[in-house]
Amino acid sequence: MNPTTAGTQLGQPNTTAIVFFLLFVSITLAITYWAARKTKTTSEFFAAGGGISAGQNGFALAGDFMSAASFLGIAGLVATSGFDGLIYSVGWLVGWPVVTFLIAEPLRNLGKYTFADVVAYRLKQTPVRLSAAVGTLTVVVFYLIAQMVGAGNLIRLLFGLSYETAVVIVGAVMILYVLFGGMIATTWVQIVKAVLLLGGATALAVSVLWQFGFSPAALFSEAVNRYGPEALAPGKLVSNPLETLSLGLALMFGTAGLPHILMRFYTVPNAKAARTSVFYATGLIGFFYLVTFILGFGASVLVGRQAIVSVDKGGNMAAPMLAEVVGGTGFLGFISAVSFATILAVVAGLTLSGAAALSHDLWSSVVRKGHAPEAEQLKVARIASLALGILAIILGVVFKNQNVAFMVGLAFAIAASANFPALLLSMLWRNFTTKGAVASMLTGSISAVLLIFLSPTVQVELLGNASAVFPLKNPGIVTIPLSFIVGWVVSLLAPEAEASARFAEVEHRMHVGAAVTPPPVTVPVPTGLPEVPQKI
Repeated sequence: MNPTTAGTQLGQPNTTAIVFFLLFVSITLAITYWAARKTKTTSEFFAAGGGISAGQNGFALAGDFMSAASFLGIAGLVATSGFDGLIYSVGWLVGWPVVTFLIAEPLRNLGKYTFADVVAYRLKQTPVRLSAAVGTLTVVVFYLIAQMVGAGNLIRLLFGLSYETAVVIVGAVMILYVLFGGMIATTWVQIVKAVLLLGGATALAVSVLWQFGFSPAALFSEAVNRYGPEALAPGKLVSNPLETLSLGLALMFGTAGLPHILMRFYTVPNAKAARTSVFYATGLIGFFYLVTFILGFGASVLVGRQAIVSVDKGGNMAAPMLAEVVGGTGFLGFISAVSFATILAVVAGLTLSGAAALSHDLWSSVVRKGHAPEAEQLKVARIASLALGILAIILGVVFKNQNVAFMVGLAFAIAASANFPALLLSMLWRNFTTKGAVASMLTGSISAVLLIFLSPTVQVELLGNASAVFPLKNPGIVTIPLSFIVGWVVSLLAPEAEASARFAEVEHRMHVGAAVTPPPVTVPVPTGLPEVPQKI
């Protein structure tokens, strides 16, 4: 099994890729047209009217979470670093039990559209929603930058288009999804994308294993023969135990704080469906990460690390190059189109969560104090979606050729530090107060941004300085506990009697849902008079 030495078709227009991409866009735009006719209220725009089933939401959650970073990035890390590349997939996957047992059911029972609904439920609305919006929009913007810059570089190699053209195409199609179809369209785009991605990755893994008699052991043995025993040993990518722990904490708790993931729990009819959908999503995502492990080792053996790095030094083209080796340019085209679909779907989910923060948390709840008419809320939501879509295109072009790895890390670090502690404390601690929530969220956001800026990723790798002020690349081990501690201390120093008194209501609703008022029951009247509805 010698690594390929033939030239790759990457960077040249691929007919198969273009056909599959146009087919995907056509199908999803048809879905958007259908969804637009059903999207008449803010509930339908942001939460699909709560009409998504557990199975559908499980696929949509998986589609939202399995970004290009998951598919291309992890396969590339495993291909170039061996066993250590799995730290990201394991870190992200371990976050899902946290979501299942701590977040999904209470979130569905307490909230409406965003996680800020939960944090602000028994606290003062304006300061909490303002602080939550800061964290949410920061996560969304950095995540959007990473996806858009990744899209530009990816499509430049896969389709032969210019970087700027690729960014504009991704942004324009995503705006159509969100602006007209809202959450209904976005959900079905995610489902279609998840099926395509799982199908494509599985077909690619089967093609790799076929080369080795369907024996993973033979594949790993070949990797050891080629690159030595360290190919299956940890410590190459992250050797510092403290760095490993910090990264793991950020990935695990960041998953439970990502706004576009949390928003999906409002699309199902009840808390049981929310919990069940996480169960489905965890199974699909776990299977997908096992497949990327095969793809990474397959690429390292069949393509070769040197060939992978020569095309893209980050290794992100490992999976497409592997597809070309085992299935020719046709298979390369299919995997290329799936990669593009992956980015489109994730960007749509991010934009919708950002629009929810702007229109629901800021405009409707803070500016209009909860008195905005339905039509006005929907109009503001669509304007916010359009503005975020245009901003995503601009940022994608501005940040061209930048190292975006730190942006993804920053997004997870902020989600884990700003959103997750406040969310958990608001649900589980009676004495949590408005000032404690605001302090916790702002401390998490600011400290994560500051320490990332002072880290080796920015100071050494981006700015070229000899050393960094903060020694770790990911600040999670500092910022997550700091956010919890600040929220706890400030709440104790500034107690809030009303917030404490309403905790029993939160606790009850968190476990059993909103109280349902029984409908009027018609009682027969024996006098021959018309029957009248009476409440019993």
